[in-house]
Amino acid sequence: MTVLRFLLWPFSILYGGIMLLRNWLYDKGWLRSQRFDLPVISVGNLTVGGTGKTPHVEYLLRLAGNKKAAVLSRGYQRKSKGFVLADEHATAETLGDEPFQYHRDFPDAVVAVCESRPAGIAQLLDLQPATEVVILDDAMQHRPVSPSLNLMLTDYGRPFYKDHVLPTGLLREPRQGARRADAVIVTKCPADLTPAKFTDIALQVKRYSRSDTPVFFSAFRYGNPVGIGKAPQLSKYVLVLTGIANARPLLRFLTDNGYEVVQHLEYPDHHNYTLADLEKLQALVEGEQGKELSIITTRKDAVKLTDGILANTTSRLPIFYVPIEVYFLQQGEAFDAMIRQHISSFQV
Repeated sequence: MTVLRFLLWPFSILYGGIMLLRNWLYDKGWLRSQRFDLPVISVGNLTVGGTGKTPHVEYLLRLAGNKKAAVLSRGYQRKSKGFVLADEHATAETLGDEPFQYHRDFPDAVVAVCESRPAGIAQLLDLQPATEVVILDDAMQHRPVSPSLNLMLTDYGRPFYKDHVLPTGLLREPRQGARRADAVIVTKCPADLTPAKFTDIALQVKRYSRSDTPVFFSAFRYGNPVGIGKAPQLSKYVLVLTGIANARPLLRFLTDNGYEVVQHLEYPDHHNYTLADLEKLQALVEGEQGKELSIITTRKDAVKLTDGILANTTSRLPIFYVPIEVYFLQQGEAFDAMIRQHISSFQV
């Protein structure tokens, strides 16, 4: 343990104790947690930062098939307040970047944001009574709603069982919070994970989860880059632009596929891009002498770069985003069956 972590340890104990007390009050019914008469699936984690919630929410939306699905999010860093239902006037500023991405990529889904999840679900169902399943984005610590199914994600590269509570580590609550999970998904796994490693990780997870909680393992599959600017094709030399919690998997994908990363402009997660940011991009592209340079970004960033006043400038840049999808390394059919059975068990 470093000196800084040692000095922060008392604050972690204090914060962790507060979270344990809060969870105990909810578990005992002293604090109210509301249930609803339809499937409410929470996708969350114990960790601050990117565990891959967005592509897993998208996986669930695809899995819902012909069911009328809705996504409810807090709408982190949006500039609006209260309940907002996505419509043709929605932007990343009114919804937040991830809900806006759901709205763009899944036009048949209902997307809404609200700071209060119980109030948000109630208003969503009032306005969209045909809704058959609600997916809560990043709601593991939002205890005022008791989901019918609680999916907990943990990053293979930084599993919750090796982490510590804030501020010493990145956990939002102690590891024992995993007991609320109905299923745990270990995300961002390498494709060549061995059977012995599957077993070892599952045993480590089950030290904190319930003994009957299934453990699944997922990975990312990257698609062909999609142009959102002026360039007809992608160059070998790329400038990477990200405003996400963890860009390492994207960088690894690019280098593994023969791209040379000339520079990485790494902004904080949920960064709100400005015209000045795009002007900086343009200057960097033009400043590379003798190289045909392309810009690579993520889908999450692309939806903001192609929205509002930024869209015109983005269209003049040689910029592409790399689509991403989740797939399961094993027991994918079992996971799909679990979700479908859970949804169908409700009479909506």
